[in-house]
Amino acid sequence: MSKFKYLIIGKKTFLCVGLTVFIAFFGTFCGVGWNKTLTTTANAKKLPVYCVQTDKKQIAISFDAAWGNEDTGELIKILDKYDVKTTFFVVGEWVDKYPESVKQLSDAGHEIMNHSDSHPHMPQLSIEKMTEEINSCNDKIEKITGRRPTLFRAPYGEYSNQLIDVLAAQNMLCIQWDIDSRDWKEDYTTQKIVDGVLNNVKQGDIVLFHNAAKNTPEALPIILEKLISDGYEILPISKLILTNNFTINHEGRQIANTTAKSQLSF
Repeated sequence: MSKFKYLIIGKKTFLCVGLTVFIAFFGTFCGVGWNKTLTTTANAKKLPVYCVQTDKKQIAISFDAAWGNEDTGELIKILDKYDVKTTFFVVGEWVDKYPESVKQLSDAGHEIMNHSDSHPHMPQLSIEKMTEEINSCNDKIEKITGRRPTLFRAPYGEYSNQLIDVLAAQNMLCIQWDIDSRDWKEDYTTQKIVDGVLNNVKQGDIVLFHNAAKNTPEALPIILEKLISDGYEILPISKLILTNNFTINHEGRQIANTTAKSQLSF
């Protein structure tokens, strides 16, 4: 009898404990768990624009200019020959050294956009310093071209939520790339640059080149001829991307809101 009583009490105890655990779990899920979900969504990683979803056979070509200047004139001639307009992301200190090249590029119809003032690791900076880097470079470019940049490419491709927010506050977009020509690599031959771009490019891509890269002037005409013969329209980045009413998915692909579903909002 006492054994049976003990079992009944044990069962009740078990049921009570089980109910308590269930209530605690349910409360956690509905309360703390939900709050955590909201926090995670609010703090989701923000992405720059890597490429654009489009049904048109269009791409954008871009150049980063931070150091040398020996081939700027040659690049302008090559691009002019193929009637191609591109985007040059320039560092403010580069603008200080080569203002005549900035004007040359702008006069030739190429976009001059912001690559920071001194090429720092942007995520390591305070908000104040980030803002200073961006505005200083913008001021220098605007003084020469008469146009204030609306696009920013982070040095080393390093970005953070904070940087994207700082740019958004100034009505600027952070731009990455989907195709890296790797022309910056010392051991990259002309053929490797050509193959790396042409074997991977697709509509909506943003291609990265560099000013003052050893084999770019030789590789560029080959790439342009093939892209044009394949029916690609080559645009400056501002003509390819969407400037409003868009989302950016987990790949950094910019998508018009009319067709985007369950994507991360920019």
